[in-house]
Amino acid sequence: MHIRSCSYGRRGWLQLAACSLFLSYTAGSCAANLGFLMNTPISYMKERDLQQLNRAARTALAGEALDWNNDGTGNLVHVTGTITPLDTKKDGDRSCRTLAIVAKAKGQTQTWSPTACKDGGPDSKWQLLKQ
Repeated sequence: MHIRSCSYGRRGWLQLAACSLFLSYTAGSCAANLGFLMNTPISYMKERDLQQLNRAARTALAGEALDWNNDGTGNLVHVTGTITPLDTKKDGDRSCRTLAIVAKAKGQTQTWSPTACKDGGPDSKWQLLKQ
């Protein structure tokens, strides 16, 4: 087995350093663009809060509007909201339903409108569409 070695030389190392600097700058910029999520209800939610929201959303997909909250999740920040089924569209055996989800925490309100679909089979489950 023969192993070749590479020599970048001074110019190659400068190009590599410049590329690394550029990549670290762009990665930082991408992270900085998430600053809009600061102090929004989702920024206060922990994994157990999201699990509770997910269970409520699955109930609402059956067609019934409901209120939800994060009571019992252990989170010190109280989050409340509503989930309302909006429209349902059918395409053959496939049904798609959009929900209006509202979350409130620390005086801030945030809304989402996810869509989930399922096939017509008896064991079919709602699957969230990627948007």
